[in-house]
Amino acid sequence: MHQAGFHPTAVFGALGAAAGVCTALRVGETQWVQALGIAGSMASGIIEYLAEGTWTKRMHPGWAAQAGYRAARLAQAGFTGPRTLLEGEHGFFHAFARGNDVDFAALLDGAGERWLAADIAFKPYACGTMAHPYIDCARRLVADGLDPREVVSIECRTAEGIVHRLWEPLADKRSPPNGYAAKFSIPYAIAVGIVRGDAGLGEYEEEVVRDAGVRALAGKVRYIVDPDNPYPRKFTGHVRVTLQNGDVREASQDHFRGGRDEPLSAQALEAKFAANCRYGGWDANRTRDALAALRALRDAVSVDLTALRG
Repeated sequence: MHQAGFHPTAVFGALGAAAGVCTALRVGETQWVQALGIAGSMASGIIEYLAEGTWTKRMHPGWAAQAGYRAARLAQAGFTGPRTLLEGEHGFFHAFARGNDVDFAALLDGAGERWLAADIAFKPYACGTMAHPYIDCARRLVADGLDPREVVSIECRTAEGIVHRLWEPLADKRSPPNGYAAKFSIPYAIAVGIVRGDAGLGEYEEEVVRDAGVRALAGKVRYIVDPDNPYPRKFTGHVRVTLQNGDVREASQDHFRGGRDEPLSAQALEAKFAANCRYGGWDANRTRDALAALRALRDAVSVDLTALRG
């Protein structure tokens, strides 16, 4: 789907939203199916935001949500949509993934019995998830004593499937035009992870993206395609640094930290929440009160959420 130019959040999100709304409304099976058929004609969202770092990606989740809601309401009112939305000759996968070779067993096995919510990932960094293992590798090298001033070159093994989004055009990825474009650049992610030791919201501010030291280091990053990379089943990272004295430092990671293979701890999630609050201008007291309210949600009959208001 990415290779066809579409953003899965926008496209699959419309169907997911329609299914969720129909389930919440407790519509019948026929209307449920009709709604997904309708949502298929509302699904949209291309990844051309990559070209200039524009904001359309941020619109896609909301666009998908409103499409799903409207599709459900139309079906509830008697409007019809194709039942063969997914598998049809001109259906969903044919249109958005440029093919009909679909493994429907992977979609249907365990449906209604195996629930995936527990595997939802939390992102440690404020950028695309496929860049995260590279940032972890970069930070690990710094923790082991890497001095960015001694770096001559950085070579990374990567998956073919992410090259067109996160590596190319390489010159642009080494010097992203703005903070949002930087979120889709692995060279920048590695450089800022080494220079600043993190890749949070602050690391994608315009002044950081224009920092001469970060840009110089990003300009030393290149990639080679690993034909055995397990993407998209797993997101991996690899960073190989050559130093001025000829020494080589290397780090690899075979999973996305924050996902199923290495979930974030409650402490790490709270630390990220606190960091986001600081970025948004909250003081320590307000952040503490908000965390206390959130911790109480699970067991309390009622909770005062005043501390969470903007």
